Parts: sequence; structure tokens; C-alpha cells
Amino acid sequence: MSEQEIEQKESVRFADLSLSQPVQDALVEIGYETPSPIQARAIPVVLSGRDLIGQAQTGTGKTAAFALPLLSMLDPNEDGPKAIILAPTRELALQVSEAISNYGRKVKRLEVTAIYGGTDFTRQFRALDRKPAIVVGTPGRIMDHIRRGSLDLSRISHVVLDEADEMLRMGFIEDVEWILEHTPSERQTALFSATMPPRIAAIAKKQLKEPVTVAIKNTTATVSTVRQRFIKCNGMRHKIEVLGNLLETEERDAAIVFTRTKSAASMIAEELAASGHAVEAIHGDITQNKREKAVSLLKEGKIDILVATDVAARGLDVDRISHVFNFDIPDDAEPYIHRIGRAGRAGRSGEAILLLTRRDFRKLRDIEDATRQQMQPMPPPSRALIAEIRQAKLEKKIGEIITEGRINRERTAVTDALANLETDAETLAAALLKMLQTGKSLPSSAPASASPSFDREPRRENFRDSRESRGPRNDRDFDRDRGPRRERPSTRPERDFDSSPRSRPERRREDAPAPAADVERYRVEVGHNHQIKPGNIVGAIANEAGLEAKYIGRIDIYDDYSEVDLPKGMPKEVLKLLKKAWVSGQQLQMSRVIEKRRNHFER
Repeated sequence: MSEQEIEQKESVRFADLSLSQPVQDALVEIGYETPSPIQARAIPVVLSGRDLIGQAQTGTGKTAAFALPLLSMLDPNEDGPKAIILAPTRELALQVSEAISNYGRKVKRLEVTAIYGGTDFTRQFRALDRKPAIVVGTPGRIMDHIRRGSLDLSRISHVVLDEADEMLRMGFIEDVEWILEHTPSERQTALFSATMPPRIAAIAKKQLKEPVTVAIKNTTATVSTVRQRFIKCNGMRHKIEVLGNLLETEERDAAIVFTRTKSAASMIAEELAASGHAVEAIHGDITQNKREKAVSLLKEGKIDILVATDVAARGLDVDRISHVFNFDIPDDAEPYIHRIGRAGRAGRSGEAILLLTRRDFRKLRDIEDATRQQMQPMPPPSRALIAEIRQAKLEKKIGEIITEGRINRERTAVTDALANLETDAETLAAALLKMLQTGKSLPSSAPASASPSFDREPRRENFRDSRESRGPRNDRDFDRDRGPRRERPSTRPERDFDSSPRSRPERRREDAPAPAADVERYRVEVGHNHQIKPGNIVGAIANEAGLEAKYIGRIDIYDDYSEVDLPKGMPKEVLKLLKKAWVSGQQLQMSRVIEKRRNHFER
């Protein structure tokens, strides 16, 4: 395998790359003149007919690196698909298809078709009947069409594997190999990947013939044009408050908020919409049409915020995105790199802000080690800053209305009110302003909710406090993978009130006291029949609600449901989130246990 390690210093122009005239004309019309490093080095390799491994970080222009030479080489007058491009997600497949159509706008009779799940087969059958020159699709749906006989790859001359590492991470790599077995052995293959795990390297060795490797070196694994910071938060409610304040105070254009779960994405979008933000959520439960519409609204400036899960946001490339807010920290560095790559695309500057709780710091350290960058802490926005920005926005809006004029009727109303109420103009204006405030009043300069005071401790093996500062054993934080000793479930069951042998609950600990006055009991719709253990419930509540395990009380597990004690006064938004959370393939559907039922149990 030959290899060319390319440094990022290029002065070549697209006009120097031997692209076909229609493609060059399209680039001039679009306004593209200078290729990115991956484009400058990959395009000549693809044009030469050699197999290629392209390794570069997300957002560096990999799509054009294979699309432009493919468009220059293909003869759209030939029947049947000549090129197939595999992408890990529907969003990326659609993005690539649109980009190729854009680059090929001057190529006569060009047909490009995107094939992905979540849409009607009939429409895809019709599209494939038109014998498109290029098919872009996700592995699962491509396999479906091959099996149905609606997609014939026997005359394919070019194959592109886009974001191969992501296809591996999502479990599609066996499907990719199956598809490759249905293509001619003499094809040209290009593989693009931000990272090169051993499994991807093995596939490249098996499927590619003496490929040229174009690896764009970077000083860091993350996008250098994105400033990365983090804020310490105290659980879910504090995170939502901080996020809302950041969206008000950060100088931004469009933003993406990343969450770990679908239910969190929906809940946060609802919270932000209720606060007056133009926002949409995209995740696995949203139909493909709604996802595409949400992305279009973001591109057109009709909404400013997209709340998304990792899979739903793959392939997004929207110029307006200036900020990425990581509401939840991902489990490893690779999704984090892909997330922040939504901002700072292809050299544009951007901001990435991560909201952290105490138990997230080990993951933060792992991401910093993997990306070779240390994130900088930042305080949450102060009340003084929020007040200043709201005041400035208010004055700007008032100034625009005054400049526009046409307020004679309002002047008359104010004059009448001053006379009738016997007050001064300043008091009247203040009263009118108060009437207009809808959840966004001008706060005082008193401190806002502060970040927790826990230290960063970036290089400690874990985040348990030193023995001197731990306090009593029962008060320790839930910082280990397993809970503190008092949190572990007992194997001894306690008799239920009806003594039914099939209804005995498994207690969380055998010395658990009766529910205290400062806790409330909740029912969740998972139990022994779902192979549930107390740790599953603790983990679900801790992960979804950002609640430390020491605040999760007694758990009783029955056949088809369980009951758990939680602190009184749980925020409505957290309870809404927990209602939709999933454990062992079941939704928790959390609900309050009525007092009568609870008292009966405790006798």
C-alpha cells in the first residue's frame, strides 16, 4: 500500500486539477476557487483511476474530494448506475446527493438518486427505473433494493465509502462488505474516514487494490477553528437554565444542541420553544420528511436552533451554524469530534460549549486526551450580563419602532392614560414594559445560579474525594461504576401486603427505612418480567435526570412494575423526561404513587 502524508499547505486552484469543463463551470458559478487540502490531493488520485484512502477530519470537504472527479469521469449517457456511494445515515446520504447534484448542475442528463430508509419504496423504485448514473444510500436500504432486484450493481465502476469509521461504529460494516461483494472486482474504490480503526484498515487491505493514502495531518484531532469550553452544572434543571441563558448571551447565528437521548431532545426543544426560541428537534422518532423540513428551516433562517441526537445530525453542513452546545457529554471522543465539526466547517470559526456534571469529568479527561486539546472552563452567564443584553435588545426594538413611526394612536393612548391614572411617564412606561414581559423579565444584577464548586481534577484515577473529605460512608457521592455500599440491592425479598409468591418485591437494600417525609414514591412500568435489577433503574434515573444516585431512595421491584423513592419537588421537566426514558426495551412511564396505595404497602 503506497502512502502520501500530505501537510496542509496548498496553493493549487480547482482550474489546475483537470476536472471536466462542465464541472469547472459549475464551480465558477457556485463561487468555489481554491480546494481544501484533502480535495487538492484526492482529486488527482481519483481522476487517475487509482484506489484511494482519504483520511481527514470532519468538515474538510471530503464530499467534493470524490464527487468532483466522479462527475468528470462518468458518462451520464450510459445506462444503469456507474457509481455507488455508501453513507452511514439518511441525513448524510441526502446531503451528499444534494451536493453532487449541485456540483453536476452543468452536466447534461445527470441523474443522482438518494436511497435511504424511512421513506416509501415506491418512489425509490421509480427513481431507480430512471437508471441514475450515481446512487447514494445507506447500507440497509441499498441491501433491500439489491435483494428485491431493483438495484443492479453489476456495471458499477466506482464505489465510495463515506465516513467508514462511522459505519463501523453504527454496526453497518458487515452490510458494507456484503454490498461490495455484489460489485465488479475491477471497480475503483475510494474510502474516506476521519479515523482508521483496525477493522477499517483490514477492509481497506481486502477490498482496495494498492490504494494511495492521502492523510491530512492536523495539529489536533478536533477542528482547530472551533473554540472549546465547558461549564459545570448541577443536574438537569441547572443545565436547562444555563443553556437558555447561553442562547441569550452568546453572540451567535444558528446553533445545534446535542443530547444523548431522543426523549431529552424532545423535552429540551419543548422547553426552548416555550421560552420563545425558534427551535426544532430531530431524532430517531422523527419522520424523515420532518427531519428534512427542520434542516431546511435552519438553512433558510426560519429557525435558529436544532436540538439533535448524534445519529440524526450526521451529515449536517449548514453555513449558519456558529455554536454547538453539548447538553450531554458523549461516551467517547469520536462522536464529540463529529459534533463540534458541525461548527467551524471547512475553516469557518465556531464555538463548542459542553455542559458538565461532576460525574462527567472522567469522560472530559478522556476526550481531552484523545483530541490533544484541553477545554477551558467558563462561568455560566451572570444575571448582570443577561440583564444588559435584554436591555440592549429592548432598546433596539423600541428604536426600530420609533424610526418606523406610525404610532399616533399609541401616543394618544399614552396621553389619555397619563391623565386618567395621574402618574408620570416613567412609571407608565415601566408598567407597560412589565405587561409585555413573557418569562424574560429584566433581572437584577444579583448572582445567577452559580456553577457547582467541584474541582476539575483532570488527572486523578477517579473522582472520589480524599478520605479526609469524604464524610460519613452513607453521604459519599456516587462516583464509582457501582453504587455506594448502602445503594446495593439486597437479594432478600420483602413480603408485599398480599403475600403473593409472584408479587414479592426485590428491595434495594435490606435495611431501607420507610419513605421519609422529604421523598415521594413513584411507579415505573418495568419489573422482574423485564429482567430489571435495581442498578438498571438507578442508572436510568441518574443518566436521564442528572440526579446523583445518593438521592435515589428505596426501590421495590415487582413482576411487571417497580416503585422508587425520589426527592420531593422534582421539576416537571425532569419528570416528563423520565416518563419517556427507556430501560431494557421498556419505557419507564413514571407516575406518582397515590398516598392510599403507599400507606397500604407500608403497614
